[in-house]
Amino acid sequence: MVDPLVGTVREAVLTDLVRTRARRPDAVAEAAANRRRPGSLLGEHGRLMMVAADHPARGALAAGNRPFAMADRADLLDRLALALSRPGVNGVLGTPDVLEDLLLLGALDDKVVIGSMNRGGLAGTAFEIDDRFTAYDAASIAAAGFEGGKMLVRIDADDAHSVSTLESCGRAVSELAGHRLMAMVEPFLSRRVDGRVHNELTADAMTRAMTVAAGLGTTSAYTWLKVPIVEDMERAMAATTLPALILGGEVADDQEATLARWSKALALPTVQGLVVGRSLLYPPDDDVAGAVDAAVRLL
Repeated sequence: MVDPLVGTVREAVLTDLVRTRARRPDAVAEAAANRRRPGSLLGEHGRLMMVAADHPARGALAAGNRPFAMADRADLLDRLALALSRPGVNGVLGTPDVLEDLLLLGALDDKVVIGSMNRGGLAGTAFEIDDRFTAYDAASIAAAGFEGGKMLVRIDADDAHSVSTLESCGRAVSELAGHRLMAMVEPFLSRRVDGRVHNELTADAMTRAMTVAAGLGTTSAYTWLKVPIVEDMERAMAATTLPALILGGEVADDQEATLARWSKALALPTVQGLVVGRSLLYPPDDDVAGAVDAAVRLL
């Protein structure tokens, strides 16, 4: 295993990582087997504070005004390692390529690790709503010793492919539960505007999306929801008793306003933490540690 990164991806570390991948692919499974697993999904603060990095696998590389921010893998790993090293951050969400880089870098000990499952609905494509499972499945997540799997459920009333995504997600929820692993479900009502998929961020839309997501699978015992901030959040969150995590969304210029919205949502009884990606990894001032620490203080 190569030395873990904290703060800077040194050229030697990156070279070592590539060499390990090329010459010792079995090192990934070894690193997963040797990872120290967390004792709980919740950190010392009683919440789950997770960093998300599964966007690149959908071809979604932009962060704020930087269209290819997440395309530089060394820079992304640098930011992820720094975020994961900050006190209070106890989890990460990613696709196999990202999580396996982090495993080889020794950055996942004692962290809640959630594997991203359906990444087939590539951003900006005609088949975006047909969000097929192209990354992890429940068996591979269990074999790696991770704590759960995440799936995106976008429901477009005008796109018949939505039902196949719902069916696939229902099956994944059941299979994860069979391994006693978290199923993190991210639901939206969506529609196309000028050919592009837009998620409806209203209390009414989120209420309907969450009630559909909560009913997926043969049991909801291990299901958590991943939801955005909407107006009248209290009414939306009253629709379920399932534990929920607030997602970060797009990078905002006004970080203080974003933090205030997260803080208000965290006061709701079903909200158990945050799962934030670009807002923390690519803040407007590029101070990753500062952005992460400010989010942790909310908990």
